[in-house]
Amino acid sequence: MGYIVGVVSQKGGVGKSTLARAIATTYASAGWNVKVADLDINQASSFSWLQRRLARDIEPVVAVETFGTVSQALKIADAYDMMIMDGAPHATRATVEIGKQANLVVLPTGLSLDDLEPTVLLANALTNEHGIPLERIAIALVKTGDSPRELDEARSYLSVTPYYVLSSQIPEKTAFRRAQDSGLSVVESPYKGPREQADQLIQSLIDRLEAIS
Repeated sequence: MGYIVGVVSQKGGVGKSTLARAIATTYASAGWNVKVADLDINQASSFSWLQRRLARDIEPVVAVETFGTVSQALKIADAYDMMIMDGAPHATRATVEIGKQANLVVLPTGLSLDDLEPTVLLANALTNEHGIPLERIAIALVKTGDSPRELDEARSYLSVTPYYVLSSQIPEKTAFRRAQDSGLSVVESPYKGPREQADQLIQSLIDRLEAIS
């Protein structure tokens, strides 16, 4: 049975799909058979990204499919080395299902308290109310700004929680938006500096997955 990585949040626009695509392309580049399960059937943004990727013949090939339910995605999970579940926002029941099935549950968040507070509340609900092991929760800072102080304050806020926080962060960059608009992921950006930041975050995720598996 392959790995399942869930990327979930209670809010839209915090970088779930950005993170899911980066994980997928990183593992696919290493020869893994990867599928992204896009569970946001209303927007299906990861599936739309795939169409742009296919139109430009970008390799490696990453499979993306939309699913109406988590159970539908799980039926084919064994066919892949890794399935990345790109969860829909506010899908509480589906979020819990993903949490119970995933080897690692990643919660992306921005730096503001409007993002951080619901992220921690969701992590608390998954662990305290639904019994998901603490070590399987990881928080990722995504779409961050250019203020080192704000970044330090966000990491300080998270440091008093019991949750693992991935090192590095994925900043909000024009280069990343343009990369994804053209079917690339943030770890495939042609610009070295931003790409290296994204690479470091994904490597931290890989290290965490290997450590707890």
